[in-house]
Amino acid sequence: MQHSGSQNTKAAEYVQDLVQLEAYFERALKAMHMHFQPIVTAGAGPADWHIFAYEALLRSKEPALPHPGAIIDAAERLHRLPRLGRMIRSDVAQCYEADKPDAVLFVNLHALDLLDRSLTSPYSPLARLAKDVVLEITERASLETVSDPRFRLAELRELGYRIAIDDFGAGHSRMESVTPTDADFVKLDISLIRGIDSHPVKQELARSIVTVCHEQGIEIIAEGVETAEEADTLLELGSDYFQGYLVCRPGPPFPTVQ
Repeated sequence: MQHSGSQNTKAAEYVQDLVQLEAYFERALKAMHMHFQPIVTAGAGPADWHIFAYEALLRSKEPALPHPGAIIDAAERLHRLPRLGRMIRSDVAQCYEADKPDAVLFVNLHALDLLDRSLTSPYSPLARLAKDVVLEITERASLETVSDPRFRLAELRELGYRIAIDDFGAGHSRMESVTPTDADFVKLDISLIRGIDSHPVKQELARSIVTVCHEQGIEIIAEGVETAEEADTLLELGSDYFQGYLVCRPGPPFPTVQ
């Protein structure tokens, strides 16, 4: 009986936690807004940097879920990822159509977003902009729950979307079913970028990735660039684009590069 009582207590606490998390999540959605960070053509200095694209980044003023990862984790626990993904894509489309920047738009996808049929609907808000949109799939996320990711990517390509693999080189390598050859862009992970100017092993790894991708017609984006030394090294290694605080911090739509 004591064992049963303990189980009931734990179950009640679990339900209470979910109820509280649901309240936080709903408040986070109401306070949700989008920031954007420029992606620029790689060059020897700011005079050679030209905005190629903006990455859309989730933000919210809800203190209980203070960063995007917390909001996404809550959505996973509550099985609300489809709702969150649809809201983000709708908000991004509204921002883009309101300001119409002369740039491409990068939009992050969770692996489970590939299971949402609204993503491949030609009537969705983002589909109207598909030719100007690159969908980012992170290497950190597992695609094991998606039985046919390449088929779903092909559907997205038919709508006009381009594909990027995010966080490449992060060391997670759980994307056996999707490889860089399935993408138009590869984004080098910040862990590979940080301090690359003084790290020969990172330089060799980055050089290998750049070479293989360029042979396949895939362009390279170095994200998380924070120093001029990193930028110089990445330019020498063949990076096509830069993204990071050295270029511009994320901001409301749409920040310009000073």
